[in-house]
Amino acid sequence: MPNDLSPTARALRALEILQTRPGTTAGELALRLDVTERAARRYVGILREAGIPVESARGPHGGYRLGRGTRLPPVHFTQAEALGLVMAVLSGQPSEAGAEDLVGTALGKVVKALPESVGHHAALLREYASAAPDPYSARPDPAVTSELVGSVAARRRVVVTYRSEVGNEWEAQVDPWSLVVRYGRWYLLCHSHRANAIRTYRVDRIRAVRRTEHGFEPPAGLDPVAVLEKNLGLGWKFSTRVVFDLPLTEVAPRIRPPMGRLEPLGDGCVLIGSTRNPTMYAQEWLASLPFAFRVEGGEELRVAVEALAARFTTAVAEQPSLGP
Repeated sequence: MPNDLSPTARALRALEILQTRPGTTAGELALRLDVTERAARRYVGILREAGIPVESARGPHGGYRLGRGTRLPPVHFTQAEALGLVMAVLSGQPSEAGAEDLVGTALGKVVKALPESVGHHAALLREYASAAPDPYSARPDPAVTSELVGSVAARRRVVVTYRSEVGNEWEAQVDPWSLVVRYGRWYLLCHSHRANAIRTYRVDRIRAVRRTEHGFEPPAGLDPVAVLEKNLGLGWKFSTRVVFDLPLTEVAPRIRPPMGRLEPLGDGCVLIGSTRNPTMYAQEWLASLPFAFRVEGGEELRVAVEALAARFTTAVAEQPSLGP
């Protein structure tokens, strides 16, 4: 913490620590406040003098904690925390605040409520910093997201109404395992009873959520991000098979999970997967690989690679002479 903070500011910080970490010892509190243990106890005393019941207990499970029914003052931000909040919002949602922009409106209220000493730089940052919009990001409905989060926490099966990219709409019963944010897009990772398989649904395409009375247990040791990444490369319309003459250990660091599953093949390896967009697969993924490969499977992917190769060949072809 900055060394020039007033005793009041440090006492408020101590209150925040005790609120979020019940059982904090004097030593831990001193470390977080960057003061001595004696000073940390003095700040606890200031809180008690202000009428905030701070209980203490000795022993291995002891420490300070707030008394039951404690009514806390408004949230206190440091200047660094306020700037971090504005930066996070600008990174995830760079557009200007409007009537429908719930996040921008909420951020504006927070900045206005901050003390002048803290909020001034946050307001300047919000006014003068600019961020280019992410063309691939999509904002889900906050009400839908809230219902999904509640169902994940309660481990309750839900019925989702989903609309595909081409406009087809259907309902599916799913066990919602987790929500994952990936490159500005929100995904629901779940087990679909309709397909009897793992599915990833774009949350911005979920039109409605209805909770059922059926419970579920997520897989033990579930890593939502890893499972999502792996699942994004499976089950698409166009199959892919790409062969490399290099060992798997050399190729693997360059392969993203959505590209498919990498397996050993003789002295080399093979990438097996699927895609909904062969042109993107060729232009953005295969073209960025720094080593040779052969497309042996997926006629659509072969056509996309041939078209890309033709474009590059034309780009470096010798131009006819314009002289006499």
